Amino acid sequence: MVENRPILNFVTHAVLILGVLFLCFPVWMALVASTHGPDALSKSPIPLWFGGQGWDNYTQLLSAGLPAAGGVPIGMMMLNSLIMALVITFGKIAISIISAYAIVYFRFPFRMAFFWMIFLTLMLPVEVRILPTFDVVTKLGMLNTYAGLTIPLIASATATFLFRQFFLTIPDELVEAARIDRAGPVRFFIDILLPMSRTNIAALFIILFIYGWNQYLWPLLVTTDEALYTVVMGIQRMVNSGESLPVWHFVMGTAVLGMIPPVVVVVAMQKLFVKGLVESEK
Repeated sequence: MVENRPILNFVTHAVLILGVLFLCFPVWMALVASTHGPDALSKSPIPLWFGGQGWDNYTQLLSAGLPAAGGVPIGMMMLNSLIMALVITFGKIAISIISAYAIVYFRFPFRMAFFWMIFLTLMLPVEVRILPTFDVVTKLGMLNTYAGLTIPLIASATATFLFRQFFLTIPDELVEAARIDRAGPVRFFIDILLPMSRTNIAALFIILFIYGWNQYLWPLLVTTDEALYTVVMGIQRMVNSGESLPVWHFVMGTAVLGMIPPVVVVVAMQKLFVKGLVESEK
């Protein structure tokens, strides 16, 4: 029986509220700053409430862009980030679930050796792999292309490991029942494993989408064409705009726009995300 301790409950809720306020305050300041002009942020005190230039600021960002960021509209950068995030997400999930299916349900020589080779790639830092990968992408002529942005990032040892662990929890009786019903490997995978993996796929979708959306180092290496810039690269260009001072109201507006797609994905798939994490721990 759980004891009701008013003091402990008060302290717990107070800490949670303070934590939420601490995390939300930078987001609030970015949202407020994006609705003011450039002079408002250089004066003291900094405004804590919305200004009257929000519509003009966001209209310029989405339609015209800024010369400091290459003159590319933020809408185009968001489209590039969305394409990159979706291709990386679907590619990682597809390759990982098929790899895990083959490792768990097929018997072939060196099966576990291949699995451990995949798993050991988790121990290699990104910096170790990024230069050889860049060399391959350059020789294949994939610079300044969507293929160069996405294909080198679609393999995922983490997702393969998680799918493998989930498949190992599926009872052998279910596999035998599928064989009795004359379900082949493809039918068993599509009709049984995929529906059962729905929550795991949803949880990985959120994690991998945010991973793909926030990519900065790899796009910075393989992209010199301003038409392929992502939102993160646009923010970096605005902040490091040479001799001129950063236009902070546009920087904050771009940051706010860049937060919208990940927030929408998390909110829309929150229940499946939590359920997938809980089932993965069982």
